[in-house]
Amino acid sequence: MIEGLVGFGAGLLIAMFTTPVGVSGAVFLLPVQLSVLGVPSPAITPTNLLFNVVSGPGALMRYRRNGSLVSPLTRQLIVGTLPGVVIGAIIRVFVVPGPQVFRILVAAFLLPLGVWLCVRTLRPERHRPAREVRTRTISLLALVVGVIGGVYGIGGGSILGPILVGWGMPVGYVAPAALASTFLTSIVGALAYAVLALTTSGDIAPEWLLGLVCGFGGLIGGYLGARLQPHLPETGLRLLLSALAIAVALLYVLQSL
Repeated sequence: MIEGLVGFGAGLLIAMFTTPVGVSGAVFLLPVQLSVLGVPSPAITPTNLLFNVVSGPGALMRYRRNGSLVSPLTRQLIVGTLPGVVIGAIIRVFVVPGPQVFRILVAAFLLPLGVWLCVRTLRPERHRPAREVRTRTISLLALVVGVIGGVYGIGGGSILGPILVGWGMPVGYVAPAALASTFLTSIVGALAYAVLALTTSGDIAPEWLLGLVCGFGGLIGGYLGARLQPHLPETGLRLLLSALAIAVALLYVLQSL
């Protein structure tokens, strides 16, 4: 009961603060599940993917209503990330199941993400014309990010978004495609872990109840974050998120020594 309330509250608060700046709440929910809720490794990864599945539909429905969800970029990202997340799930189960290695992987992802958010906030990029990116390049990038997302449990869209925007694509064009990619790859990734759990010993299947509870919190938090976004200082939120990511990464590095 207590774990459920903590998971619901964590999902709600994290999504409420991450949604306005376009960062997946799953990135920051994972340390809570690992260190506070005690979700075993590698079950924590599919549990995080389950969170994405439950918390994502609200925003997707909004994008669908305004017609921005269906685009060539959406299809390109999905083609790459779907097989990538399955590969990542297999790597997570058979190659890096230990919690110490997993903490290092978490730190390796969160640290550059935090630094990127901080630099992007303090030194906004000058406007540059968008350059054309080849379809093959986008699909290959999506495949690599899908593998990372399958290992880490974030779906991959939160990595693809900043990269594509950095290449000059409009945020309004990238955001729905990245969110759709995260949502679908999270479904496939969670199912892949469930199948692997039938043939492999250990804590591999997702913590279904906890993932659902956290996801419902994220669903509400994401809605509130979208409503609050016009009234919140974006610079302060981005700096807060970057500091949080860097702090968690450094904590995991120290725990792994």
